[in-house]
Amino acid sequence: MRKPRDKAKAESGVQNVERWILARLRNQRFFSLAELNQAIRKLLDELNSKPMAHIGRSRRELFEMLDRPALKPLPPLRYEYAIWKKARVNVDYHIEFEKHYYSVPHTLLRQDVFVRATERTVEIFFKNQRVAAHPHSKAHGRHSTLREHMPSSHQYYHDWSAERFIRWAEKHGPHTAQLIQSVLNTKEHPEQAYRACMGILKFSDKYDRERLEAVCSYALIHEVYTYRGIRNILENQLDKADLDDRAMQSALLLPHANIRGKDYYH
Repeated sequence: MRKPRDKAKAESGVQNVERWILARLRNQRFFSLAELNQAIRKLLDELNSKPMAHIGRSRRELFEMLDRPALKPLPPLRYEYAIWKKARVNVDYHIEFEKHYYSVPHTLLRQDVFVRATERTVEIFFKNQRVAAHPHSKAHGRHSTLREHMPSSHQYYHDWSAERFIRWAEKHGPHTAQLIQSVLNTKEHPEQAYRACMGILKFSDKYDRERLEAVCSYALIHEVYTYRGIRNILENQLDKADLDDRAMQSALLLPHANIRGKDYYH
């Protein structure tokens, strides 16, 4: 079992501070942190300038003689804590980081990249080369897109286009196609909606055509145009609950003797 080598020295340093600084201040009252720090600084200078009996030199003398010559200048910029994460470029040439979408050059479609995020910036690297940099945004579900990252035609890249998504949606029904068109219309650039469109249409792998059509109809009525919104409708069966509510309302409105009708009030 290993044992710490400098533990005694560290404890001795703490003991010196307790004896020569804290003990001397224990009966004084301070009315601000700045005032306390000023008193501590004065006593700390005295402690560092005091010769040590077993060496004959003060801590300040040893620092100037041994430590200062070995010190290097501080970096010009302050250290920034960074988070690294692997990501994959989606069909809309954006990567996701903390629920925000950042663009990269469209030529990197479907490539694996690395994200370096600090408090202020988000950088994307491909094969150890930085290919994009954006201000760090906290807006969930939004896009940070640089124009130079877009394909030159701004309509087609690889096999994906807005028209292809609509044709795919039409195979499920008119409500699905109308919803996909509405999702595309929510973005300034249609490419920014490709991820949501693909996610919505991929629900067909789990749900049948009739169910997806019913959900899209419900979403259009309630103006829900996001992937998460559609998922919420499906998982919580909101469309079915809405049908039950409307059926109940219709039953309550069936004609009978107790309903006078609008002509009664003329």
